[in-house]
Amino acid sequence: MITVIINTYNAEKHLERVLESVKHFDEILLVDMESKDQTLTIAQNHGAHILTFPRGEHNIVEPARQFAINHATHEWCLVVDADEIVPPQLHDYLYQIIQQPDCPDGLYIPRKNYFMGRFMHAYYPDYNLRFFRREKTTWPPIIHIQPQVSGSIGHIPANHKELALDHLADDTISQRLQKTDQYTDNELRKKALKHYPPLALIYRPLHRFLKSYFLKKGFLDGTPGFIRSCLDGYYQFIMIAKMFEARNKTTTHH
Repeated sequence: MITVIINTYNAEKHLERVLESVKHFDEILLVDMESKDQTLTIAQNHGAHILTFPRGEHNIVEPARQFAINHATHEWCLVVDADEIVPPQLHDYLYQIIQQPDCPDGLYIPRKNYFMGRFMHAYYPDYNLRFFRREKTTWPPIIHIQPQVSGSIGHIPANHKELALDHLADDTISQRLQKTDQYTDNELRKKALKHYPPLALIYRPLHRFLKSYFLKKGFLDGTPGFIRSCLDGYYQFIMIAKMFEARNKTTTHH
């Protein structure tokens, strides 16, 4: 028996399609962080079990992930973002694998990502640990962290693209820049104890660009692939720059 967990905040854009893709699972648990749009109406129309997690000071989803796990009613949980489609083949695969005696306690699932209207080779398989036994799993309240599963963990083979989550988000450059600002702010706490030398402002962005464009084959994605790889490098530059800014503020105030 599987509970699908969907965390939402103003998620009306893709939610209809997402809920339609998971309608054959045993339970759909939607944990909403006080949406102001039509999210709850759409969820009600699809028969989802809806709980509210107060947004309060939380500008990250991870605390609400743990809240959802605590309230799931089935042994297995599949966490799906409000802009991800679960293909029918993945539904069938998961129900088959939990019948096997050697089924792992957690499972990494590949995900297809898009940018400027194109599937991004450089960001596949983009593995996320999204399927697990509820009682063996905790989700720390840290941005972009994977859940912690106490047990065996498996991977769906990357060459089975038909089993991959389909990430509907196709961010514009403007949206990527907004997310860079938001995500790097959130990451500052996670990296508070790290100290990089000034040269990191050069080598970390360069390394990330080269990794995305050449090692991960972003060059296969044409001009969008080049732009996205540059934005990856830019993300690293902003991250390191904000760390220096925070360190200088601390030094100045002392």
